[in-house]
Amino acid sequence: MSNKKEKLKILLLQIRDNHSVREEELSSFAQFTGLEKSQFTILNVFDQPSFDINLDSYDSLFVGGASEASVLEPDKYPFVLKSEELLLKAIDINKPVFASCFGFQLAVTALGGQIIRDQKDYEMGSIPIQLTTKAKDDVLLKDTPNNFHAISVHRERATKLPANCELLAYTDQCCHSFKLTNKPFWAFQFHPEVDKPILIQRLSVFRDKYTKSDEQLKQVFESVVETPESNLLLTKFVDRVLLTS
Repeated sequence: MSNKKEKLKILLLQIRDNHSVREEELSSFAQFTGLEKSQFTILNVFDQPSFDINLDSYDSLFVGGASEASVLEPDKYPFVLKSEELLLKAIDINKPVFASCFGFQLAVTALGGQIIRDQKDYEMGSIPIQLTTKAKDDVLLKDTPNNFHAISVHRERATKLPANCELLAYTDQCCHSFKLTNKPFWAFQFHPEVDKPILIQRLSVFRDKYTKSDEQLKQVFESVVETPESNLLLTKFVDRVLLTS
């Protein structure tokens, strides 16, 4: 494990088919971690659905989002099971993990929790996130204010967290963050790597998947606010987990 920021090596598990979003997601993770894009090695499961990765070569595993796949359809997307295996391998060897959105859902299913799909009334935009009492002692969230805003766009959500997981954040609709007990493993249903401009750019790409009309898309864009506390979580992960391990 490197103790110098410029020496860190990150494996980014990408679940992106759209090439412009691939590049945008990498740039976003680099921006909010304060790392260079060259410090990330990309494993895109649409290109490589079957893989065997040696995690010893990396300081951390990051997992991004997905608008083109579902953890509920492993037969259609065979990389789901391989991705779950990778997460379990990281847990077994205590490799630090930062999982966002689809990564959160992968972690839930890999560890025995439950994900369901919402047909309507799903979260979309910048939403207020509530913290649990466990967050007060969490290395990433201990100084994050309650009711902070974060970007969230998802049609599937956790209804049951796995065992040995500490719920850190939530909304009335779903669980939003957990840490695996005694492991350097954090998962977020919201997107710490996405801010207002990135959401507008990304939702413009996936407008047909998440919105029913130009008017609805416009309403979402007009309601979005900046999300500095959420975005800061990636910097905290680098500084407080990767550089102190």
